Formats: sequence, structure tokens, C-alpha cells
Amino acid sequence: MSLEVKVPVVGESITEVTIAKWLKNDGDRVEMDEVIAELESDKATFELPAEGAGILRLVAQEGDTVAVGALLCRIEPNGEAASAPASAPAAENAQPATAPAQESGAGETVEMIVPTVGESITEVTIASWLKNDGDHVEMDEIIAELESDKATFELPAEATGTLQIVAQAGDTVEIGGMLCKIVAGAGGTSKAAAQPAAPAAQQAAQPAAATSGAQTYASGTPSPAAGKILSEKGINVSDVQGSGRDGRITKDDAQNAQAKPATKASAPAAKQENASAPAVTGDRNSRREKMSNLRKTVARRLVQVKNETAMLTTFNEVDMKPIMDIRAKYKDKFKEKHEVGLGFMSFFTKACTVALQEWPAVNAQIDGTEIVYNDFCDVSIAVSAPKGLVVPVIRNAEQLSLDGIEKEVIRLAKKARDGKLTIEEMTGGTFTITNGGVFGSMMSTPIINAPQSAILGMHNIVQRPVAINGQVEIRPMMYLALSYDHRIIDGRESVSFLVRVKELLEDPMRLLLGV
Repeated sequence: MSLEVKVPVVGESITEVTIAKWLKNDGDRVEMDEVIAELESDKATFELPAEGAGILRLVAQEGDTVAVGALLCRIEPNGEAASAPASAPAAENAQPATAPAQESGAGETVEMIVPTVGESITEVTIASWLKNDGDHVEMDEIIAELESDKATFELPAEATGTLQIVAQAGDTVEIGGMLCKIVAGAGGTSKAAAQPAAPAAQQAAQPAAATSGAQTYASGTPSPAAGKILSEKGINVSDVQGSGRDGRITKDDAQNAQAKPATKASAPAAKQENASAPAVTGDRNSRREKMSNLRKTVARRLVQVKNETAMLTTFNEVDMKPIMDIRAKYKDKFKEKHEVGLGFMSFFTKACTVALQEWPAVNAQIDGTEIVYNDFCDVSIAVSAPKGLVVPVIRNAEQLSLDGIEKEVIRLAKKARDGKLTIEEMTGGTFTITNGGVFGSMMSTPIINAPQSAILGMHNIVQRPVAINGQVEIRPMMYLALSYDHRIIDGRESVSFLVRVKELLEDPMRLLLGV
């Protein structure tokens, strides 16, 4: 009996994952605990080990979004798959006589239906057919691209034979609905029969395709990686020549592509035709991109927080001169001793942990009809990563020294930018700090990171005139914003918390003395 490998439970609140890559092919032999796939959630990327030894049979394909607990693949014991390798030499030796054999199998039809692609997905749209009706297709060859409201994924052929398309490009088909049929051995030219003439045909076809401009469904279509690179470069897909299968634009094509200068050839004619219209100069291009799983999840959670919490924001400002003086005086010795720079984040994190212990409601959260108070401070630090905003957690920050906090910030930020954060490193925080000041933000109202109840927003440091002991002085000032859930945190607690953070930052000696 084959062993079923399902999507494991990978973390709190994660209900689905996307298959980023299969590291083994269908029919390959795998060993116990061998890594066979890479899975992606909206928070992290992780590896899938084989749960037994045997022959791998894929059920879900690369790009599919699969619910936790859903079937990914099966692993068959060696005995069930023994006939496949044994028959391979015979099939190779019988290649010259393949055509008659296929004719004898004509009429056997495989009906391909829309597979189950993820939780709550009830229908898909056929983005494009990569093969035409009547074409010969091989087993596991990609024949179409399907789109759901969560992901785009490829459809492999489930048999070798002639393709008969049932649903057309652009059609929306329900899960289980028929997409096409594959008639084994009927019509089309088999791969084995055409093999002797393949080299000559390829040599003749390549120049012909270049001059004739023949198009297929895949022509000019970028792969996901290529599409991302082209969008970052601001290059139109139509300006790139694809070198992949059927003219598909590959990652290398995108990396080598150069933006074309705007043409002005038709300017005189355009002026005559549109003499009465207002002049429009410059490019007016626009493009559409699919939202990533991470961006979809962030969008859903932010709207959920806005709808389900009584969120308020209170503001204050901090004179940063005392901290800046300490950094200027001791930063070299600090780095020499601790091998890490002395930044602002350690001061803010330390000040917040002191204030959180004095005002525990800011460090609490609502769970149903109960309030959960925490005697520890797991501080989440918002980090801008290539795939989007992630929030790794510094565990027991109240027990760490300034150098310990700096080391954790650097470690987690580096893993975030490399895409190596684990689920455990991004869950379970009790309070969040976000620093929009690094991008130049002067003032903002950060949104709470659910299920937490409060978030502190840091902003840029600006030289402003302030009154100091009856005298006007120019000081480096920063605005602070505390967004909080008014259901659990009252105005007195939120304002007092922020004032306490201000006191600790403006007199850093308090942090060392604990007063």
C-alpha cells in the first residue's frame, strides 16, 4: 500500500501552503527523510522530507496552493513500481515499431479535470493553452496554465496522445469540471516515430520560426521569475524575445533584456490627427501583476485588524540628543568589545520592555472573552524583506542587554532578507516596534500586528527648535506613535506607557539603573 504524504501543520494561523519546487520528479526513487520539495507559506519557506522509501508519485504540482492536511504525493513501495523500470529498456528497444503499437491503443481516452488546488477554491480560469487542439502531447508535459484567486499553476498532461481541448482559454471551470481529453495513440505524430528526423526538423524549424513570426499560446509569456525581473526593470513583455519552450520568456531572457528607447517616428502624423486634442508627452504604460501569497495575507490581516479592533493612536516626541551623545562617545568601544554596532533599536527595545512590565495591559491580548497577560516581553521587529514586510520576534527581550538586543536584531534582519526565517521566529510576539524613519517618514499611524494589542512607530529624526529651560534650542527630535486596541488598553495606560518610554530615552541612565 502506498504511503500518502500530506501538508504538515507548519505554524499558528497558517491554513495553506504553495509548492515552490519539487526536488524529485514523478517516478523517482526517494529515501526515508530525503528532502523532496520546498513549500512556501505566507510567512516562510521550508523543506518537505520523504516519510518513507519508495517510488514518488506526485499529486499536487509546482505552483499549486494546497490546504494544510491535503495530499501532496504518494510514495509507493518498490514492489508496486518495479514494473516501470523493467519495461523501460524494452520500450527503448522497441522505438522503431512504436507507431503500430500506438495505433493498436487508439481509442483509449484520458479525461482531464480541474484538480483540487487549495482550500476554499471552487473554480479556476484557463489563462492559456500551451498546446493546440489536435497536437501530440507527452506524459507530464505542461499543456496549460490555470489561474485561481490565490495562485497561478501549470497543468501537466496525464497521458501521452492527441490533445482534444474541451474548455477554451478564458473559460472559468469549476473544480472537477472537464478541461480536455487525451486520446492515446490517435492522430498526431508520436515522439518515437518523429525521433529520427528530429535534428533536421529542428534546424529547419528554428530559422523558419524566426522569419515567419509564428505564435503559440506560450509565445511571449514570461515565467513568474522572468515577469518579476521585467517589472522591476520597467520593460514591456512585448519588447522581449523568448528563447524558452514555444517562445516562453525565461529568467535569462529577462536578465539580459534592455529597455528600448521611446520612438518618435509617428510624431508628425499624430500632431495632424490630434491637432485639437491636448498635448500628452511621455510614456503612458501600465501593467498588472498577480499579488503574491504574502501580499494577499498581509492585506487580509490588515483589513481584519481595522474591522475587528477599536484601534486608536496616541503621539509624543522624544529629544534624541542624549542617546546620540552616548552613541558618539561609546560606539567605537562598544563595537570593539561586542563586535556589533550600537544602534537606536536597542535603546527603544529596552525602554519598551521596561514600560511593558509597568503597564502590562499594553503587553496583553484578547483571547475570546478572556485577556491574556504576559510576564515576558517577546518584541516583534518589523523588517522590510524582498518578498514583503515580515515581523521576526526577539524572545525575552526584557532579559537581554543592549548588545544582546543588537545581535538579535542583526541576526533576524539578515535571515529575513535571505528568506531563511522559520515559522517559530515569526510567531508569538507580544508587542511590535516598526521604524518608518529609515525611509524618511515623519509621522504615521501604524496598524496593530494581530493578535497583539499595541505597536510603537518610530519616525525620522529632524532638527527642530524646542524650549529647553526657558531657552529655544535646536534639538534632534523624533515623533513616536503608539497604536493600541482600546478594547483592552485605556487612554491612561496608553499615554502613560508612551510617556514612560519618552522618559527612559531622554535620560538613558534610567535604563542602566532601572529607575
